[in-house]
Amino acid sequence: MLCLLISCASFILLSKSFIHHKPILQTWEDSLRLISLKFLGGFLSFLHKSRISLQPITSKFKKMVTFGSNVEVERVEREERETSLSLLDLPYLALDCILERLPPSGLCSMAAVCASLRESCTSDHLWGNHMNHKWGRLIGPAAYREWQLHVASRNRIRNYSVRTEKKGLIESLVASILPSSWITRQKLTSVCKVKASTSCLPVDSIMSLYLSLETGKFWFPAQVYNRENGNVGFMLSCYDAQVRYDSTTNTFQARYSPYGRRATEENIPWDRLRAAPVDTPPHKLHVSDCLHDLKPDDHIEIQWRRNKEFPYGWWYGVIGHLEFCDGNENRCRCHCNDMVKLEFSQYAPGSRWREMTINRKDHREEGNEADGFYAGIRKIYNEEEIARWKRLWPTQVLE
Repeated sequence: MLCLLISCASFILLSKSFIHHKPILQTWEDSLRLISLKFLGGFLSFLHKSRISLQPITSKFKKMVTFGSNVEVERVEREERETSLSLLDLPYLALDCILERLPPSGLCSMAAVCASLRESCTSDHLWGNHMNHKWGRLIGPAAYREWQLHVASRNRIRNYSVRTEKKGLIESLVASILPSSWITRQKLTSVCKVKASTSCLPVDSIMSLYLSLETGKFWFPAQVYNRENGNVGFMLSCYDAQVRYDSTTNTFQARYSPYGRRATEENIPWDRLRAAPVDTPPHKLHVSDCLHDLKPDDHIEIQWRRNKEFPYGWWYGVIGHLEFCDGNENRCRCHCNDMVKLEFSQYAPGSRWREMTINRKDHREEGNEADGFYAGIRKIYNEEEIARWKRLWPTQVLE
C-alpha cells in the first residue's frame, strides 16, 4: 500500500514537469490513460484481496470483543446478585420501620408474599397502631368483652367442624379399604390433624378484629347520640346499641335494645357514635361518685328511662342555681347545699322536662311513670365531650 502511494506521488510530480512541453503532451496523455487503467485495476485487485484476507481477522476480533463483553456482563450480574439485599435481609428494626408505614391493605398484600413476611405483617404490634388510629375512639372495654365472646364462639364452631370433617373422612376411608390396612388409616388421620391445626389467621389477633370491623362481620356495643336520626324524643341523649360498620358508605347500622319498641337505624355517621364512657350496663343503675363535687355550671350526663322495663339512656344537662340563689359567683352557696338542681336547657321554660332537683347525699333512682325515672349521674370533665354535646344542640327549643 505504501509503494502505491509513493508511485502516485511521483506520477503527479512528473506530470507537472511536462506540462509546458507541447509535443510530448499528446504522447504523455496516451501513456497516462494506459497507466491509469493498469493502476486502477491493480488497486481494485489489492483492495479485494485485502478484504478477503482481513475478514477472518476482523471476525475474530469482533468475537473476542463480544465474548469479552458477555463475560463482563455476566460477572457484573453475578456480583449484583451476590451483593444485592432483599427485604428479608434487612435488620429487624429497619424492616419493622418499613412495615409500620404500610396501610392495612399493604400489610395484607405483604403477608401473602411468604411465610416470614406473613408472621411480621400479622403481628399485633403493627395492627395495634391501625386499630388505635381508626377504631380507638369506638372500641371500649365492653366491645373487647364482646369480641372475646365472639372469638370463643368461632373457636367452638371451628373445632366442631374440624371434628365432624375428620370423623366423616376417616369413616368413609375405613368403609372403602380393608380392615388390615391400619397403617394407611393412621397416616390419613395424621393428615387430618395437620389440616385441622392450620388456620388462615388467629381469630384472637388484632388483625382479625380489625378486618372483622372493616367488613361489618362483627357487631359491637357502642352508644349513639340522638338515636333514630334525631327523633325529637331523643334529642341530646345517648343510647346503647349494637352497631356494625358499612365500608361502602363509611357509616354504621345500629340495633337498639329489644325492650319496648325495637328499632334499627342505618347511615349513622362517625360523629354520632362513642364508646361507653362508664362500664355500666344499660339496665343497671350507675353509681354516682361525683355528687359531692357538683356545683353550678358543671356539665353532666344523667341516666333516664321511660319506665322500669326500658333501658337507660344518658341525657345531657347542666347544674343550675337553686331558687334562693341569685347566681352571683361571690355569694353563691349552692355547692354547699344538699339539694342539686339539674337543668335541661334544650327544653322550653315551663316544660316538665326543663329541670329536676335531687338530693346529693341520698340519690337513688327517682321518678314516676308519667315523667320517667332519673338515675345515676356522671360529671363531664373532658372539654371535647362538652363540645360534642354542644354541636348536637337542636336548632329549635323543645317543648
